[in-house]
Amino acid sequence: MTLMRHEDLRLITGTGKFTADWNLQNQCYAVFVRSPHAHARVTGINCEAAAATAKVLLVLTAADVTAARMQSVPSGPEIKGIDGAIIKKGTMPVLAIDRVRFVGQPVAVVIAETAGAAQDASELVEVQYEPLPAVASVEDALQSDAPQLHPGVPGNESLRFESGDLEAVDKAFSQSERTATLRIDSQRLYGAPLEPKAITVAHDAGRGITVVHTPTQGVLGMKAGLSSISGIPVEEFEIVSEDVGGSFGLRGGASAEHALLVLAARQLQRPVKWVATRSELFAGEWHGRGLTLEGSIAIDHDDKIAAIKFHDTVDLGAYNCFFGGFIGTNNLSVTMGGAYQVPALYMQSRLVLTNTAPVSAYRGAGRPDIAFGIERLIDHAATTFKLDPVEFRRKNFVPQNAFPYTTANGTVYDCGDFHSVLDKALSQAGYDTFEQRRAAAKQDGKIRGIGIGYYVEKSGAGGAPKDQVSCEFSADGTLTLHAVTGPSGQGHETAFAQIMGDGLGIDPLQIIYRAGSADQSLVGNGTGGSRSLYGTGSAFKNLIDEIINRALPHAARVLNANAEDITFSDGQFMVRNGAGGISLFALSKRLSEPQQHPGSQEHPLNCTAETVTGANYPNGCHIAEVEIDPETGVTDIIAYNAVDDLGNVISPELVRGQVHGGVVQGAGQAFSEAIVYDDNGQLLTGSFMDYAMPRAGTLLNVETDTFAVPTELNELGSKGVGESGCSGSLPCISNAVMNAFASVGAGPLSMPYTPARVWKHLQKHQ
Repeated sequence: MTLMRHEDLRLITGTGKFTADWNLQNQCYAVFVRSPHAHARVTGINCEAAAATAKVLLVLTAADVTAARMQSVPSGPEIKGIDGAIIKKGTMPVLAIDRVRFVGQPVAVVIAETAGAAQDASELVEVQYEPLPAVASVEDALQSDAPQLHPGVPGNESLRFESGDLEAVDKAFSQSERTATLRIDSQRLYGAPLEPKAITVAHDAGRGITVVHTPTQGVLGMKAGLSSISGIPVEEFEIVSEDVGGSFGLRGGASAEHALLVLAARQLQRPVKWVATRSELFAGEWHGRGLTLEGSIAIDHDDKIAAIKFHDTVDLGAYNCFFGGFIGTNNLSVTMGGAYQVPALYMQSRLVLTNTAPVSAYRGAGRPDIAFGIERLIDHAATTFKLDPVEFRRKNFVPQNAFPYTTANGTVYDCGDFHSVLDKALSQAGYDTFEQRRAAAKQDGKIRGIGIGYYVEKSGAGGAPKDQVSCEFSADGTLTLHAVTGPSGQGHETAFAQIMGDGLGIDPLQIIYRAGSADQSLVGNGTGGSRSLYGTGSAFKNLIDEIINRALPHAARVLNANAEDITFSDGQFMVRNGAGGISLFALSKRLSEPQQHPGSQEHPLNCTAETVTGANYPNGCHIAEVEIDPETGVTDIIAYNAVDDLGNVISPELVRGQVHGGVVQGAGQAFSEAIVYDDNGQLLTGSFMDYAMPRAGTLLNVETDTFAVPTELNELGSKGVGESGCSGSLPCISNAVMNAFASVGAGPLSMPYTPARVWKHLQKHQ
């Protein structure tokens, strides 16, 4: 049986190993006490009854955290704003000290012999709260009389950031005959990976190593975060993360829960396990999006874009955590010109703190949002000024001969062919015959719309200085690969095996990938920013050359030939005159025999390689066709077509899966998903009864294809793919819905396009 992915057999037969599957000898269990208030002073905590309960081993509060000299949860990079101002941070303590600032914030943790005993005892922890006024929205938080969340953040504004040339933009707007403005909201979401958050920590006193079992997007990032909070050196942590059931940005760093279980395990000298409930994750794990973008466009008399500007508000939640500030500044601004030649660009973002869960990375981390903002603005201008949305795009695209192209705010797109990608997508979608389908739908009492979304996004540059990989050959010919980037559904084991198998002429099923092995001292990046394939994959491509070069003298000895007379092709070392040959696979097995390399315990072909790769710019055109039932407000996606420029594609099946997943997540945001708080900061969408995920029938007809413009920025010529589905689907689905609305005289509507909201909106225009 041929598997599409190496991972599939164990995953579909239930033999994978996720964090909750780890059960260690003598382990105990943690349960967290969380704040029921959005904003309150903590005037006292009484843990006596809980601590005296049978089977309770330990109760930790902020006093214990302070005694252990733990620091705050990582708060992200230092970012400069207008006039050189540095971001003002409200940092999140591991456990609330004197104030809670969002519902679900950890206040205490109870450790007991059983999960049930810990849960029962947690309900006996008495926390005295003095409720304070709360602000659950950016608008409320910026009011002059709003309660102040942090002493060091006056007015609750963490930073005001700008990018581009305001003077040039203002001049262009003053001289342009046509301008249009549109506000779009990218509502707050919860990532909801299939695998809930889970942590098991065991301290090995003999080795002086604390072993942390947890789902993660990168073992080195997790180590660094844990070290930052705890003060324990990085080398004293070992991270175990085998199978990971989805991440979407949520597994990108160490949290308060990680640090507290480290503290408890070291104090008790016993393993401590915690598996979260869905309800506490909805409230206590970070959220994504939470952005409002007000975009304006100026158009010259010849339908050329003269300038684009955005004024954004960014909801950081109650604390600066992880990547929230970076998303609202760099990630929103870096591709704010989209696929278009825009002479003048300007963006200003206000980063604001509110009494809600902190916001950080969620699939795309700002890139789908700015693509959404640009493409909605393009379609809005086309509708307002009666321009053909296709020709308007064509006229303003960056032409192929302009690459490398530097945008007006300094981003350099290295390569692309936007016109060809658009043409292929239009043909695939049958765009020219859409009006016939619209007319047929009208006869059936339905409202049909079509929408284009052309995105350009910047894939992740990575935080590590380089990506290193290594390999180990075994006696049976199996090749084991090592790196630090762990999969969470992307298919690393398949893609990396394919790269190495193709280059070495070895069956990919003979190649095993291991991420973050404790015995490997490798440097590299995690999976953030869609960079694993072209980053770590490029290092593996370099490893191919390293292996061949190492094998060449051994092949020469076996073949009784000079090394310069041997070639390597299709997995075979061949003597030029045709006097014999040997496959790398056979050679590696032969070299496993001790007599082949006496005195050495290591296979002579074992080696390492590395690469340094930065960002690149995947792009694509997605086209959605929707049909609305005006009687119910139900919107169906009738057809969805995507053409993506991802550079050289290594595995078409993995690419298709990544695009499908991203598109469905975008559809989830478009039609159903939304984290909602009331005015007092109470979470109203705290379970799957209230938070509607996309369903199996959300998207039935998805056609994907690629148009490759290889990049020269990495060894593979590949571009990122993991977030392209979100970046393309948000704008094209929204533009399709707005196109349907416009056909019956209805104006724009913000996401999510739930049946009730769509029905109500249409009623206003009947």
